[in-house]
Amino acid sequence: MSLSRSDFDQYMVPNYAPAAFVPVRGAGSRVWDQEGREYIDLAGGIAVNALGHCHPVLVKALTEQGNTLWHVSNVFTNEPALALAEQLVDATFAERAFFCNSGAEANEAALKLARRAAIELHGERKHKVLSAYNSFHGRTFFTVCVGGQPKYSDGFGPRPAGIEHFDYNDLDSLAALIDDDTAAVIIEPIQGESGVLPASREFLLGARQLCDKHGAYLIFDEVQTGMGRTGHLYAYMEYGVVPDILTSAKSLGGGFPIGAMLTTSALAKYLAVGTHGTTYGGNPLACAVASAAVATINTPEVLGGVLRQHDRVIAGLEAINARHGVFAEMRGRGLLIGAELKAEYAGQAREILAQAALQGLMVLMAGPNVIRLAPSLVVTDADMDEGLARLDRAVAAFLAARG
Repeated sequence: MSLSRSDFDQYMVPNYAPAAFVPVRGAGSRVWDQEGREYIDLAGGIAVNALGHCHPVLVKALTEQGNTLWHVSNVFTNEPALALAEQLVDATFAERAFFCNSGAEANEAALKLARRAAIELHGERKHKVLSAYNSFHGRTFFTVCVGGQPKYSDGFGPRPAGIEHFDYNDLDSLAALIDDDTAAVIIEPIQGESGVLPASREFLLGARQLCDKHGAYLIFDEVQTGMGRTGHLYAYMEYGVVPDILTSAKSLGGGFPIGAMLTTSALAKYLAVGTHGTTYGGNPLACAVASAAVATINTPEVLGGVLRQHDRVIAGLEAINARHGVFAEMRGRGLLIGAELKAEYAGQAREILAQAALQGLMVLMAGPNVIRLAPSLVVTDADMDEGLARLDRAVAAFLAARG
């Protein structure tokens, strides 16, 4: 097959602008393109490939399930879905799980559940949804409107009513909006797409108290922070603030598409038979892979390794900055790390990404001013060191190109 990057422009809808190279094979934290060139992957498929590429435990789970049962629909249940639900309930605050195919679908389900429960209990007036400016909760029309970034929701017609936005990490801003008509407050414990901005514990604790005061449900969107990314199975565990509903995806399947909404029995009952559904959600293939991913990630060895590797990455970024002076701040938790560019380099993160690709490195942006790293949770020290060395060369090339 002789397809190339140029075929994208011929056959695909132009909503993406992929890199010039085409990855064709991966192993661990390394990827090879069509020409056989090797790259260090510190992007992780946007915080998805939690165990790297082709991890043997996940390959084994997928292969075994692929030879057993692929799909039966939710007219029936299946053993892998039940096993995964049991794992997640045992490991979290939750008592019930709902499976879908993506983070957007998980957030859609969470928001529908919160509104449904609030309206059934208190009437139609209690339907307001509050979220932070610059948040990101998915690309369905409802979730993209809930996300506080008009650039993603403008141009698609009238927006759903009852959605308002507060300033992230600003409890006074949230307090000014929340009232007894609020059904839900949805928060990312770390704003991933908007610059890798961690919430303060005081903010999340205050949000919990405000929701309790006004009878609103607190939703934590842990699509990006969940499944070991912060060095805890879910970030809420580090903060010590428990939501009513939690959403998970990305690393949950280690690269296989799956999403989950987790909640309590008391709340789950409002999604009665027929109120919500999905054709592929909870299919045996996805659940078998996710179950293997959860069992592998939720161990002291992996979670402790994430915390250890965090310190290594921060030290590496600080060393790069000592040589080149391009970063204003390094922030994040675990292996979700953002390096914000200084004001004189504002808006130029994409140029550094392009130089990184030329150096054989895959990294991410989190907005136009932030370089984001979201590598495998089991990335080796050797791969991390080599990746940081390539980033160093990329930054040097970026500065040289500026003259």
